[in-house]
Amino acid sequence: MAQEVRVRYAPSPTGHLHIGNARTALFNYLFARKHGGKLIIRIEDTDVKRNVAGGEENQLTYLKWLGISWDESIDVGGGYGPYRQTERLDIYKASYEELLEKGLAYYCYCTEQELEQEREEQMARGETPRYSGRHRDLTGEQRQSFEAEGRVPSIRFRVPEGKRYTFNDMVKGEISFDTAEMGDFVIVKKDGIPTYNFAVVIDDYKMKISHVLRGEDHISNTPRQLMIYEALGWEPPQFGHMTLIVNEQRKKLSKRDESIIQFIEQYDDLGYLPETLFNFIALLGWSPEGEQEIFTREELADIFDASRLSKSPAVFDTQKLAWMNNEYLKKAELSRVVGLCLPHLQKAGRVGAELDAAEYDWASSLVGLYQDKLRSASDIVELTELFFREDPADEEEAAVVLAEEQVPAVLSAFSGQIEAAGDAEFSADAIKAMIKSVQQQTGFKGKQLFMPIRAALTGQTHGPDLNETIRLLGKQKVLARLGARLG
Repeated sequence: MAQEVRVRYAPSPTGHLHIGNARTALFNYLFARKHGGKLIIRIEDTDVKRNVAGGEENQLTYLKWLGISWDESIDVGGGYGPYRQTERLDIYKASYEELLEKGLAYYCYCTEQELEQEREEQMARGETPRYSGRHRDLTGEQRQSFEAEGRVPSIRFRVPEGKRYTFNDMVKGEISFDTAEMGDFVIVKKDGIPTYNFAVVIDDYKMKISHVLRGEDHISNTPRQLMIYEALGWEPPQFGHMTLIVNEQRKKLSKRDESIIQFIEQYDDLGYLPETLFNFIALLGWSPEGEQEIFTREELADIFDASRLSKSPAVFDTQKLAWMNNEYLKKAELSRVVGLCLPHLQKAGRVGAELDAAEYDWASSLVGLYQDKLRSASDIVELTELFFREDPADEEEAAVVLAEEQVPAVLSAFSGQIEAAGDAEFSADAIKAMIKSVQQQTGFKGKQLFMPIRAALTGQTHGPDLNETIRLLGKQKVLARLGARLG
């Protein structure tokens, strides 16, 4: 690309980092890195009433957690700041005063009650509600009269009549809008704070943004922004609007949809790996060539091609995300997986808040036993339940096995082997040798030998390595469970 690529992610600090916003940030990051460009993080905080404490910090924290880095923002500076909108009010003022001087914007003194009445009358006539332009051409005397009443004006943009705005969207192709159904819109609210559609134009132009990649819910904002670019004599950036994310029932992803976990922080809390989320989100509405689905961040930045952004809604497949996280967890260093799992075991009261070296080694071995089964670190609590119950709950298949005639002989012989073993000898290798001795003593082998031991101690017929499972249960618990089975 001839011009420098400069893209932006511009969150409002009105909540925590949502999966949809994370995708917007991630695609802009990949686009910038692919083209050797810059990613700018700009905080759009002019909707002061909706801003929440910690919203800004959470956005930046979890962008970093995902592995997204940026080149300019409130925390790293840059040549086009400030990077918070509330710190740019003087910049906006210069632009809206220019529009007022040119007659391309005007003061509107309508009250909320008058505007609401106007909307109701239009809907009653079957018309699309829009501002009628009743204060478009006020005289100086009329303005003075309104101000004498104590009315505070907003500033509206004068929408050109009978005009068509067309732009070539990077994702959807050519899109056109007529101004016939568009009323003059507010660009500065009564409190002097600019509205989104005005501020975003000033910011994008002043920060030399070359491409705007955002969700398709912003398509209807684009013609208004194009009008402001035109009125100020500025060249607009290239726009690209990504399709919606939908749930598995093909319904638009709503923050009220409890079937899908939607905030990045929640995935961190559950023990998902950031590289999993990065990989998964990158495939929500974009697809690489070929069948490969597991990519590093560097690979994705290298192969990202905006022309392959999907024109169809992106389906949030929860099973695919669980599968992908399992793939990453299986390959992760055990110490890292232990670090993710321990808080869940501690919260469940399975292990103490403070662990000595022996307790930590035991917990690490327990996690290692189930590492290849984890879809998220929080799964460790359910997977390891059998280690913490007084008596294991028997699965149906285990009950069938325990009813077989050879079981008392096998369990009795194994109990004898355990009792004879010293505590220091209670290793996986020693346990393997004990089971071998039971085979020689009873003559039973294969399933007739291993199944009764596993079923008696765990209530299950299938599970991870039996010798290591027995070691982690510990000698006393093993003897207690065998004793309960033998009566």
